[in-house]
Amino acid sequence: MFTLYSMKFSANSYKARLILSMLGRPFRLIEVDILSGANKTPEYLAMNPAGQVPILALPDGRLLPESGAILNFVGEGTPLLPDERFARAEVLRWMFFEQHSHDPFIGQARFWLHLVRGGRELKQNLLEEWEDRGYDALRVMDAHLASRPFFAGDAVSLADIALYANTHLAHEGGFDLGPFQAVRIWLQRLEREPGFVPIGWVPETSLQPSA
Repeated sequence: MFTLYSMKFSANSYKARLILSMLGRPFRLIEVDILSGANKTPEYLAMNPAGQVPILALPDGRLLPESGAILNFVGEGTPLLPDERFARAEVLRWMFFEQHSHDPFIGQARFWLHLVRGGRELKQNLLEEWEDRGYDALRVMDAHLASRPFFAGDAVSLADIALYANTHLAHEGGFDLGPFQAVRIWLQRLEREPGFVPIGWVPETSLQPSA
């Protein structure tokens, strides 16, 4: 069984929990409160020197950090990651977009403005860039989704899971999704997928919080 080191309200951690749930893969959960520094202990840094969540621990003891890598590993061999070369590249295209054009602005705004006490003051110099670039990303997404149900083809894929995590919480970073009808419809469509769970969900096999 997999073990997932995760923070409950971390969007990157949610990506890992969501794909495991959608694929019906059982896993144990260890909560890591990065806001209290649980990710900076020597024990945690020995598992991931970057001190980030999530980390997926495989049954054989190998450790895999980075949410995108976890999505790719768990999704391999499933319909969430197509075998056909171009279709797979389309999935990767939007996963890369999420990492360089979406998460650094929408994700960071949500993290610092909603989760970190005093975050607005700490990151005041970045607020304008987050807003401008975040809305740019939403416009790109909305235009793409205006003529298709999901980001890469006619079915849900890793790309949708990657982009859903922070997009459905964009309001917590100060973004208004009202003008982006196609994005809002897509969010609702993904939420109807089998195995979908909200960000606060944890499996019954959860473990105690990490020290």
